[in-house]
Amino acid sequence: MNVQIQSVKFDADQRLVDFVETKMSKLEKFSERIVSSDVIMKVDKDHDKGNKVVTITLYMPGEDLVAKSRARTFEEAVDEVIEELRIQIVRQKEKMSM
Repeated sequence: MNVQIQSVKFDADQRLVDFVETKMSKLEKFSERIVSSDVIMKVDKDHDKGNKVVTITLYMPGEDLVAKSRARTFEEAVDEVIEELRIQIVRQKEKMSM
């Protein structure tokens, strides 16, 4: 899977990029149909709910999956988004098998 990582309003260090790539590779276990993905990480102004926002779009034939999360750290936000996408992939597989 081709993973495009964008960081908005900050420069992502290599440790964060490696973390995201590792987590994204785990999604491939749930679906071999994923062609590519976009990961957008940005720093927002809202410090109360967490100012780290991560949006991931998975491009798949027929339907694209999108999930977004806000947290206090990028790692936490990525974990939440990956879990949401995993759930969406499982639902999509169940729907297709009916």
